[in-house]
Amino acid sequence: MLRLFFLILNFVHMKILVLGSGGREHALVWKLAQSAHTETIFAAPGNPGMKKIMTQSGPVITIPLDLSDFESIGKAVLGHGINLLVVGPEEPLVKGLRDYFESVPALRAVTIVGPGKEGARLEGSKDFAKRFMERHDIPTAAYRTFNAGEYEAACLFLNTLKPPYVLKADGLAAGKGVLIPLTLQQATQDLKELMGGKFGKAGEKVVIEEYLTGIEVSVFVLTDGKNYKILPEAKDYKRIGEHDTGPNTGGMGAVSPVVFADAPFMKKVEERIILPTIRGLAAEGIDYRGFIFFGLMNCQGDPFVIEYNVRMGDPETEAVMLRLGGDLAMACLSLGTQSLDSVPLSAGNMAAVTVVCVSGGYPDTYKKGYPISGLENMTGVTAFHMGTTDQSGLVTAGGRVLALSALGADPEEARRIVYSQIHRVSFNGIYYRNDIGLDLIEYGKG
Repeated sequence: MLRLFFLILNFVHMKILVLGSGGREHALVWKLAQSAHTETIFAAPGNPGMKKIMTQSGPVITIPLDLSDFESIGKAVLGHGINLLVVGPEEPLVKGLRDYFESVPALRAVTIVGPGKEGARLEGSKDFAKRFMERHDIPTAAYRTFNAGEYEAACLFLNTLKPPYVLKADGLAAGKGVLIPLTLQQATQDLKELMGGKFGKAGEKVVIEEYLTGIEVSVFVLTDGKNYKILPEAKDYKRIGEHDTGPNTGGMGAVSPVVFADAPFMKKVEERIILPTIRGLAAEGIDYRGFIFFGLMNCQGDPFVIEYNVRMGDPETEAVMLRLGGDLAMACLSLGTQSLDSVPLSAGNMAAVTVVCVSGGYPDTYKKGYPISGLENMTGVTAFHMGTTDQSGLVTAGGRVLALSALGADPEEARRIVYSQIHRVSFNGIYYRNDIGLDLIEYGKG
């Protein structure tokens, strides 16, 4: 059977569509293009960096699609003969893109990397995720969920917890729906704002959690619903300021591997979290095929789930894809036939560090349209575009602009390579943290 599978591989030539325009999608395109079976890659809407990546048929082609317009996505898939659709961001999945494709006979043969609407509730509803973990005995923080009209009851529950407090809008809130107030007074005020519509419909329910103390790690799995592959883990850095100070951002950098995610720890992760999640989804009749992001807290050697995402993380993907060995395109295609176990993927022995360059003023007010220079002068660094556009030249188009990533023999070497080259890149107001990965290097030496 395995021999037949590899014989079939010789005749596979894929046309791939990747949905999204950020650094995560750029890194996925970069890795997918390395497959000998990738003929053409389309990216929608894509970014200028992707257009420099070559496939067998030429450079990656970007097409202007609205990711909420499922009918237009379907027409593009049929028009370009796409047989593999890789969904980068969570919103199309939560809104039911896969379900739409399954409802249209002409689109059912397309292999989609990403769950249907029911599976996407793992990210689309914090309350659903917590209840799912309860049902399947997956370790997570103690919690209660409150509707918008239950402010007084929610305040009473806050009084039973110790600071800091964790408040989560139930629905998608563009990555801003988690608040960690340090005092009870601030927690009750934040709660009132959440329930009062600060994040619109996302805050119609609010999950209040016990605060977990430890070190975070991101673990990624690709699954076909029966089989799964654990991808390289990573640690990201959310705060804008060095030594994890200042407001949260979408991510200022990432490191892979993570020194404390050793074999004993990862065995606990697999046995207590990954396996119960995969089996739990199957037991509940959810045909989940795609990536699962496990946001974990290492609490004195024991892993607890902070959150699920139903796609890869950003900027972790930019480090993970550099380390990932094997044919990602074929692994993704195998989801359609639930034959992922036949496609080898590995982490390799190298380390990767990603440093994010942001616009001045981010994550608050910032300006766009500043020319970017120096990318061509870097050596040993892969630049993944996060927020750029072409306007008679490359210019900034977002708060997070570039994810500069490098491989090294260990995190220390990868760090040295990135920071030895980062000064070559320039745009007005450029800012980046100088301490990405330092904590893990010191942890390893300690």
